[in-house]
This record gives sequence, C-alpha cells and structure tokens, in this order.
Amino acid sequence: MVVADIDGEIEIAGQTKSKASLLEGLVCEIEQGQRRAIALKLDVTSKDDVLRCVEDTMSAFQRVDILVNNAGSLAGSDNFLLTTPEEWQTSFQVKLLGPMMMAQAVIPEMRKMGGGRIINIGSTGSLGAEPGFGAYTAMKHGLVGFSKTLAAEFGVDGILCNTVCPGFIATDMHMAANERLAKESGLSVSEIQESRYANVALRIAGTPNDVAEAVAYLAGPQSAYITGINLPVTGGVPPGI
Repeated sequence: MVVADIDGEIEIAGQTKSKASLLEGLVCEIEQGQRRAIALKLDVTSKDDVLRCVEDTMSAFQRVDILVNNAGSLAGSDNFLLTTPEEWQTSFQVKLLGPMMMAQAVIPEMRKMGGGRIINIGSTGSLGAEPGFGAYTAMKHGLVGFSKTLAAEFGVDGILCNTVCPGFIATDMHMAANERLAKESGLSVSEIQESRYANVALRIAGTPNDVAEAVAYLAGPQSAYITGINLPVTGGVPPGI
C-alpha cells in the first residue's frame, strides 16, 4: 500500500504536526497489520509529482490495483462574490485536475493487470449545494461526472470507478469549516454544528472510519459488479437518503 500527501504541516487538536510524520505513523500502523506500506510525497497538482509517485509505486510493488483520490482543499469555500479566480483555480487543480492526472497515470498499469478500482472521494456537495461553498461544490459535481466517464470508458478493461460522497465527517477540514461559519455568523461552533446537523437523520457527524469502510467495500470483491455510482456516507442527508 502507498500513502501519499503534500509536504507541509497541519494543525490537529491545537498541535502542529508535519504531514510526513503523520504518513510515517500511518505506515507503521499498516505494517502492524502484516501489510507492506510506503509513504510518498505527492502534490496532485504537479504532473511530475504524479508520474514520480506512480513510478515509485510500480518500483516497490510492480502493480497498481486501487487508486483512491482523496486530496482536498477548502480554497474557494467562501461567499461566492468574495471568491477569487486564484481560489477557484486552486480548487480545480486539487479536486479535478489532480484526480485526472492520477487516473491517466494508473489506468495503463491497471489495463496490464486486467482491471482495477478507482475510487474518487466526493461529498454531499457532489449531490446538492450549500451556501458559501461555491468552488468546492462546483468541483465536487465535476468529480461525479469524471467518475461516471471513467466507468463508461474503461469498464471494458475491467476498471471500475465510483464516487464515495461523505456528508458531515468529523475531520480537521470539516471542523475548520464549522469554525469559519461560526466566525462569519457570530454563533458558537456548537450552535453551527447543531444547525448544520439538523438535516442529518442521525443528527451527528460521521467518523473517518465510516468513509474508510465504504471505500473498502468498493475496493473489495463484494462490489465486482458496481461501477459509476455515487455512494452517500451521510447519516441521512437529507433524511431518507
């Protein structure tokens, strides 16, 4: 297994940590489960980085069976009239250009193996819209169309492509969005969360593991005849979905 992230730092629970150290910790966790893993630096907006990542993967494992496109960015998540072209471009590069370049790099290798799985991480923003997330929503809608195109074009090669669409998941990025909305509205974070989760049937945010289980399902043998779908992991947003 290969885990990859852009270089830099991230703040978690008030502590600043390097992404490289977090990746190494994840590698250790995977290896404790008797599986081999490596960590790679990857900027999905750089074609050179993308090609290098796939080359290093092939060198280490001699094959690519599964690609999960999970790079994210909150660029352009603001009042639409305040969104700059530069923020819109960053959102496009991370959420659409990156997955496109990654897919182009791995599909030839998957073809050689007789098939593979591509799983794109979308959002409830792929299925609807929420005020204040214009660029984010536009790109996530585009990602759904991209997934369906790959499913239609490469199904003949045994390559399945689906989109997992998380709802409110308690990640650092989600909490940052809650904090931004609280600041803009003058409400507390807890009040923002109560308001946002009011349309969730379960009334709570999900966990990263909820999303991981959906990805594992689409990557596994039980989903061998499933391609081109959007799989909501939302706790019911709106209720009933």
